[in-house]
Amino acid sequence: MTRLLPPLHRPKTLGGVLYFLVVAATLVGLLIVALSSWRRGVTIVGAALLLSALARASLGEYDAGMLRVRRRWFDVLLLTGTGFVLIFLAATIPNQPGQ
Repeated sequence: MTRLLPPLHRPKTLGGVLYFLVVAATLVGLLIVALSSWRRGVTIVGAALLLSALARASLGEYDAGMLRVRRRWFDVLLLTGTGFVLIFLAATIPNQPGQ
């Protein structure tokens, strides 16, 4: 008896593809945080959020795909702010004694 697999669901828009790239970059950043330099990993996560903000700002409403959560200005503001804060914190938190 053969078992039928469900069809693969692929992104239908450029925003969907970019969303998956941002998620992949975030996972890489979190892996780097877990295995080596937390500063580098957090900076990669922040850069991924800035990339998603740029994509959300430049793509149309339909083309934004899964990057579209709220209104465009809100999405861009939240993604940009969070990305900059993560990069700022990674660059400015001093090293702790003994590290």
